[in-house]
Amino acid sequence: MCTAMMQCGRFQLDLSRPLVMGILNVTPDSFSDGGRFRALDDALAQAERLMRDGADLLDIGGESTRPNAAYVSPQEEMDRVLPVLERLQGAPVPLSLDTRRSEVMRAGLTLGVDLINDVSALEDDGALALMRDSRAGICLMHKQGNPDSMQQRPHYQDVVAEVGDYLRRRVALCLDAGIARERLLADPGFGFGKTLEHNLALLAALPAVAERAGVPLLVGLSRKSMLGAITGEAVAEQRLGASVAAALEAARRGAAIIRVHDVKETRQALQVLAALQQSSLEQDSQK
Repeated sequence: MCTAMMQCGRFQLDLSRPLVMGILNVTPDSFSDGGRFRALDDALAQAERLMRDGADLLDIGGESTRPNAAYVSPQEEMDRVLPVLERLQGAPVPLSLDTRRSEVMRAGLTLGVDLINDVSALEDDGALALMRDSRAGICLMHKQGNPDSMQQRPHYQDVVAEVGDYLRRRVALCLDAGIARERLLADPGFGFGKTLEHNLALLAALPAVAERAGVPLLVGLSRKSMLGAITGEAVAEQRLGASVAAALEAARRGAAIIRVHDVKETRQALQVLAALQQSSLEQDSQK
């Protein structure tokens, strides 16, 4: 379990327990709920639902980065996310913007976004300098390749070492630029240029990945195809049980933030895990 505090825009996040990040996709083609929340009223209603269900953060995205996703221009991405962010300004939980484009980041920061969740780890031109001059938190994710091709032939000599070392280098770049470590998260990027075997190896070795990265981990496994490959469930929305199991295992292995579609169910499971862990500690102290 992570014991750090994180600077996240308007908030200081206590990471002494795993936090739950609720996913809000305002896209037509995200792999699980694409199209359901494209309309502004539907997106706002879903945001309220996620917060009511116990989301500690909201992650709002306007570009699908699923395998084989179609290209979306930065302007179209902004047309999707900015109206939602504008209406959610001042929300009681941190607002995360899921984007890899510096111009979208800039527009989101202007509207008070608390966290930039970047699948490209600030590799876009100008992104590093932009984030250096903000107060927002940053999540740096690993991916191999781009969404249109990343799942064709993923290959690693040692996936744990290579992912961890990439994240360590991106963290070091941020630190060298003057970004405080307390603003940083790292994400191993489950499903982003990884086979099932790669994903399982990373999940099993989360503590080693976190040690290499040097910052708390954000983990996103919710409804992903790796869970379908394990369970045989082809429909993403039917992977609730597998998603909760994966979230619990990620939390048990030290993930600081769990990114999920099903907030209420995940939060309940994490509460049970926390109660069991507390009971075990109390029993050990009495021996």
